[in-house]
Amino acid sequence: MFVTALAVWGMSLNTNAWKGEVTIATPNTQLLLHADENSDLRMDYYGSRSCTAAEVRDAGTAFNYPALPAFGAVDMVQLPALQIQHADGDLSSELKVEGYDVKEEGNAKVYVFTMRDKLQPLVVRLFYKAYHDVDVIETWTEIENLAKKAVTLKRYDSGHLVIRQGDVWITHLHGDWAAEAEPTTEPLKAGVKVIRNSDGARNAHLDAPEVMLSLDGRPQENQGRVIGAALCWSGNFELRFNTLLKKEHHFFAGIDPQSSEYVLDPKQTFATPHLALTFSTKGMSGVSRAFHRWARTCGGLHRGMKVGDILLNSWEGLYFDINEERMVQMMTDIAAFGGELFVMDDGWFGDKYPRNNDTSSLGDWVVDKRKLPGGIKALTDAARERGIKFGIWIEPECVNTKSELFEQHPEWALQVKGRDLKLGRGGTQLVLDMTNPKVQDFVFKVFDDLMTQYPEIAYIKWDANASIQNYGSTYLPKDRQQNLYVDYHLGLLKVLQRIRAKYPDVVIQDCASGGGRANYGLLPYFDEFWASDNTDALQRVYIQWGTSYFFPANAMACHINHCPYWNTGGRVIPVKFRCDVAMSGRLGIELQPKDMTDEERRQCTTCFADYKQLRPIVQTGDLYRLLSPYDRKGVASLMYVKDNAAALFIYKTDNYYNQPLPRIRLAGLDPAVTYTLTEKNVRVGQRPCALSGKRFTGRFLMDVGLEVPLREEYASRVFELTSN
Repeated sequence: MFVTALAVWGMSLNTNAWKGEVTIATPNTQLLLHADENSDLRMDYYGSRSCTAAEVRDAGTAFNYPALPAFGAVDMVQLPALQIQHADGDLSSELKVEGYDVKEEGNAKVYVFTMRDKLQPLVVRLFYKAYHDVDVIETWTEIENLAKKAVTLKRYDSGHLVIRQGDVWITHLHGDWAAEAEPTTEPLKAGVKVIRNSDGARNAHLDAPEVMLSLDGRPQENQGRVIGAALCWSGNFELRFNTLLKKEHHFFAGIDPQSSEYVLDPKQTFATPHLALTFSTKGMSGVSRAFHRWARTCGGLHRGMKVGDILLNSWEGLYFDINEERMVQMMTDIAAFGGELFVMDDGWFGDKYPRNNDTSSLGDWVVDKRKLPGGIKALTDAARERGIKFGIWIEPECVNTKSELFEQHPEWALQVKGRDLKLGRGGTQLVLDMTNPKVQDFVFKVFDDLMTQYPEIAYIKWDANASIQNYGSTYLPKDRQQNLYVDYHLGLLKVLQRIRAKYPDVVIQDCASGGGRANYGLLPYFDEFWASDNTDALQRVYIQWGTSYFFPANAMACHINHCPYWNTGGRVIPVKFRCDVAMSGRLGIELQPKDMTDEERRQCTTCFADYKQLRPIVQTGDLYRLLSPYDRKGVASLMYVKDNAAALFIYKTDNYYNQPLPRIRLAGLDPAVTYTLTEKNVRVGQRPCALSGKRFTGRFLMDVGLEVPLREEYASRVFELTSN
């Protein structure tokens, strides 16, 4: 997708500079651009379609700022989006628009502006892709080196946006392993604000490559003007805000140039990742709904509008303690609950070095017959006999020093010659060199061999549990080492493209020590991601809340865990609350069923049956976040709406005597329609609450709201709303 290659657009350049105005529009948003004679492309406005280009110009509110500011052509105090060092040392670029073209591409219109440097043999193409039925515009650049010598891309942002100064706030996601996607909200002040991730292999732990900008003060969920941006890239990134003593904020997004000043050979073209932009007048939830629709209908998520199966994953139930008998028993259990898929996680492979813990065997993708004497075939047969599907875990981008692969090909691991290896998980883990075509072939073969030998495998969990700690490649030439961070991900994308070309239908989960790879750089090839290794239901209310800012429910794997739970100090949470939290995404279970109590078994069986009725609404409906857990009101609530039906979730997050709980006002309903509330996943041994079976107009539910009974600690409710 983002590959170094010859120019792909193939349009002829005009001999005279182009000038004129262009409106790039989606159903409710627009981007206004223009170019003067012998100038670069200029950005005038981005926002709603409630104004015309003439009004923006006549009112004096046009920004008239370079759409792609280049070093040497803008005020040196201002940050550039593009800086290129030519063979003669020249660092400046002066671009003029030579051509402009537009074409239809599926459900979108693609605009390309071709600019040429006034001195150097360099062509820059700036792309905008506007969707006809979703309020998202993607932008990216192609940089073509027409010189006889290599150039160095010192900065090569995907896009730039000008935003009027005012009471602007930014919201971005920060976190760590087991505490992902915590929203950080702050006013945008004067100076430079940078959000960066430099993990190398995973870019959604710590800081994530998405951001929202609320233009009307402190952000609100369902009202106010908000811009959303998501960089569609899986590697290191940098989001920058530059605010000078003028009247604009400048937002830049692209690959982090730190240790990634990319060497571009003669006659080659570099395409940057896409930057997806949206604008909403309906608050942060409006931005989320736009991204969710775009992901499900425009290729941002491989699963698209499909719903995910209810599954049992073996990891937290057994960890590495896998054998055939336990696998078959877990399949029997999940089938009895009404589940649809069983996934065998880590611990199934290794011959010379059996995978009994995390210190060995990565790279040796052969079945450990001591654990699985019947092999994987016996497991796929057992799954079929029980009427469920079978899935399996792999981590193909990594290797342990204690493995046959490393003994045979130590040069395939990323490393710096002469320096000690920096080792990751288990004290032995290394990342394979995905810049190397031989390694790419190996990683593809891991997947291909499994699917060729066992075509009944329906689901692959693809994990990545290591960052790039050894910045060196034995494959790349010494004068191309700085290409490593970028070429690693370009190599990974090549593998994923090969896999999807041959196996378009197998479900693949994107996992990286939890949610470390929740990004739109990889999701076009994956069906879902593992939101976090922390499955504690209370903490998942928060993790899933932040994750939902940018990612749809059918991409977010949410599992019912065991209790007491080690990750949160042995916390015990009732099974109903655990079920209700997991039901708000792609539902699954992550425990050992034979250790469950009778109450847990009965509640999960009820949960699964009710979820199957709600699943189309939850996984493909429009999300409205109602009460945030981060507002500390004691309650969190969200809902999904689809075709005049809805699923409403309420979770009590605090508990104390005489606690005042807020009334819950719903959103997204038709005010003229009457809805019947039916409580789902009712707690075992209890009756539905008093609201169940009652009828209310959409106007009442949105204007007045509901007083939901939530008396005990960890109380929770799930309602289905149907129209009469």
